[in-house]
Amino acid sequence: MRIARALLWLMLSVIPLTATAAGVQVEGVRMWPAPDHTRLVLDLSQPVDHRLFSLENPDRVVIDLKDSRFPGSLPTMSYDGALIENIRYAHREDNQLRFVLDLKSEVRPKSFVLKPQREYGHRLVIDLHQPQSEQAAPKVTKSVNDGKPRDLIIAIDAGHGGEDPGALGRLGTREKDVVMAVARKLEAMLKREPGFKPFMIRTGDYYLSLRERVEKARRAQADLFISIHADAFHDRRAHGSSVYVVSDGGASSKAARFLAESENSADLIGGVSLEDKEDLLKMVLVDMVQNSTIEDSHRVASEVLGSLKHVNHLHKRHVEQAGFRVLKAPDVPSILVETAFISNPAEERKLRSSAHQTELAKSMFYGVKRYFARHAPAGTLLATRKARRHEISRGDTLTGIAARYRVSVSAIKQHNNLSDNLLRVGQVIQIPVI
Repeated sequence: MRIARALLWLMLSVIPLTATAAGVQVEGVRMWPAPDHTRLVLDLSQPVDHRLFSLENPDRVVIDLKDSRFPGSLPTMSYDGALIENIRYAHREDNQLRFVLDLKSEVRPKSFVLKPQREYGHRLVIDLHQPQSEQAAPKVTKSVNDGKPRDLIIAIDAGHGGEDPGALGRLGTREKDVVMAVARKLEAMLKREPGFKPFMIRTGDYYLSLRERVEKARRAQADLFISIHADAFHDRRAHGSSVYVVSDGGASSKAARFLAESENSADLIGGVSLEDKEDLLKMVLVDMVQNSTIEDSHRVASEVLGSLKHVNHLHKRHVEQAGFRVLKAPDVPSILVETAFISNPAEERKLRSSAHQTELAKSMFYGVKRYFARHAPAGTLLATRKARRHEISRGDTLTGIAARYRVSVSAIKQHNNLSDNLLRVGQVIQIPVI
């Protein structure tokens, strides 16, 4: 009997060792292709020790995971636009799990682990970047060609993306999808407007760090940076649109501080390696923001806020300030537009509407137009076509003024942010250039 008990105890003591010999479970595999890199994410049951190395002829990247298993199967993936041609995996001796990435060309691989954040657990992130020489240079530049007037470059940043869905509504609406839809509509409007050239910071469903977004706008030599969001608040009654600029001090309200902290945490969710984090913190902590840039940001933010009030209730009737990292470009006027609270059931339904998305984009478009009509930089096409000024005299009507200058009444109202047809003697309005 004693021998039997001893054997039973020995068997029970061995079972946990066998069960934990491959203690890390790979619970999922996701891929996010971007124009200049591809990101592969492994969802893990717990942290993992891993080794990353490259092989040539043909080009491959190998990831070895220690004490790991992949009980599932690889999802069906489209490799269009990705640097990866195929993904393979195999369980090896000593409970090793190996993933092999067959590549379309040579890459610079980098890996890092992420701790649990919100809906995500432990993750292993593998970023594959093209060699520097193969990366395409920005197609947009504001250098003057042959002395001809240039277009204004408007950088449009659709917040979040890829691993980071942003805020989630009760109906399952993802912030990253809504803001991309609004950004695309704004891009289309600017493309049709003479004197403007839009530059999309994010062109698909992938994540860019806050630092990368700022750097892309600066490399494109943007005249304005607009970051579009639709955030959430713990109180579902919170509603309305807001426009923010960066603060060189504290936040202008508790809500502004909460939203800034929420947006700034995106790098923890979307995934930024510790190496990048050190440089990012240096950029944030060093006060590089010029006073003139902040003033310009305030002016354009006021114009956009003035347009938004015709589309949605305003959460605050003045431009708010907070320490948004994505607005930290020292030489590019930058604003962040919170189109609505996706956590509010009524506003979530509106954000899902294509017609409402168009109205939101249109309000930003007209706000930007009004700002640059008054503050067009020298050397731009708009600077050569500045709007004319008209002082209201007794008997003037919008219909008569529109006929005189051969523009539409709606164009005058939108350009001057007029909500009705009432005019007062001595009032000065600007006549838009069509």
